[in-house]
Amino acid sequence: MPVSVFDLFSIGVGPSSSHTVGPMRAGVDFAERVADLPVTSIRVDLYGSLASTGHGHGTLGAVAIGLMGHRPEDVDPDVMAAALDALESTGRLTLADGPTVAFRLTDIVLHPLTMLPRHPNAMRLRSFDATGTETAVETYYSIGGGFIARDGDEEPGEDVAGTAIPVETDAVPHPFSSGAELLAACATTGLPVSGVALANETATRTEAEVRERLLRIHAVMVDCVDRSVRRTGTLPGGLEVRRRAADWFAQLTRDDPGHDPLFAMEWTNLTAMAVNEENASGGRVVTAPTNGAAGIIPAVLFYALTYVPTITPDRRDDAIVRFLLTAGAVGSIYKERASISGAEVGCQGEVGSAASMAAAGLAELLGGTPEQVENAAEIAMEHNLGLTCDPIGGLVQIPCIERNAIAANKAVNAARMALRGDGVHHVSLDQVVETMRQTGADMSHKYKETAMGGLAVNVPLC
Repeated sequence: MPVSVFDLFSIGVGPSSSHTVGPMRAGVDFAERVADLPVTSIRVDLYGSLASTGHGHGTLGAVAIGLMGHRPEDVDPDVMAAALDALESTGRLTLADGPTVAFRLTDIVLHPLTMLPRHPNAMRLRSFDATGTETAVETYYSIGGGFIARDGDEEPGEDVAGTAIPVETDAVPHPFSSGAELLAACATTGLPVSGVALANETATRTEAEVRERLLRIHAVMVDCVDRSVRRTGTLPGGLEVRRRAADWFAQLTRDDPGHDPLFAMEWTNLTAMAVNEENASGGRVVTAPTNGAAGIIPAVLFYALTYVPTITPDRRDDAIVRFLLTAGAVGSIYKERASISGAEVGCQGEVGSAASMAAAGLAELLGGTPEQVENAAEIAMEHNLGLTCDPIGGLVQIPCIERNAIAANKAVNAARMALRGDGVHHVSLDQVVETMRQTGADMSHKYKETAMGGLAVNVPLC
């Protein structure tokens, strides 16, 4: 079946879905696998991008928190910080439902120049008994958006927890893995994109459950912004990046109390940056479809709910559900046919995919046909092709925070451009997805979340 909307929009913690959420899930999985084995010590090895930017992305702590049994969708960021402080002071780690072992984050071995064949985000966990005999070993790959795969798993799908499972294409009424197949499903059923996505989601849960979960996801997005605009100071990590959301919120509230459309771009910028400042500080965010791009969809949805006149208060909840379903349908195509991992295809796979998803969602709420929705998604990605992932200091701060704001406004523009047309266009969504995949394959590893190229090496850290 297509990737579920609840796989693409999951509640977690920052700063990175592939470098924080995925490794945390891997830690939980490994702890559960060794729960009944004799374990007196643990070894963790990180490879490739996980190793080269692991400190800045919180990867080391995330693995440890996962080994303790904390899941990204449930863990409170304050509880997580306290657990890591205790680990630092005691040097002892209690495995989930298992023994306590000697362990410190400094014990984690980093291999930044070693790429395992399956994916650049790789980690290997081992357990040993009292004699030093290895009792278990597992190799995990954090493949983007918080999804994980494990050596020995079948390819191509993942469940909500990120563990790979076989895909059953007959499990949903309207299976699709491409833009062309999605449009065909819309044509056959007469449903909008959101309708096709809803029909697929209700194959495994009730419509009421789908709506409730999507509204909960939106509520977490709103809470994330509300927290961020009340926080001042600088972001953690050593770059001393100043938080701007609180100051901008105060200015805009003063200058535009009634949300004049002339200020729409500025409010959209603020929403995206607020989410990503919260993400950069390790706060609770919605992976959408990744943490590094988490601000784009909330920002464009804010724009829709605030500035689209047909979305009256009584239609607000329905608009949220339709937006997220449409965005999720488009996101599943990127996940299945290309990648949403910055370590695999650069930031075009994260920010580009999120902009494409957001443009599609907005186009539907503006009254677009399925063809116009597909066009909006294509336009947004076409103009993010080649976008590199080159975070300074390996932190999800520069250029990530501003990049989300720019991409959110690109998404709004793409949707409005598509609505001026009739859905007929030269470049299809499938063609631009394949182009993104090929571009990512051709891109030097320096520009794929390794902090070895671009801004990461041309901006001094001191």
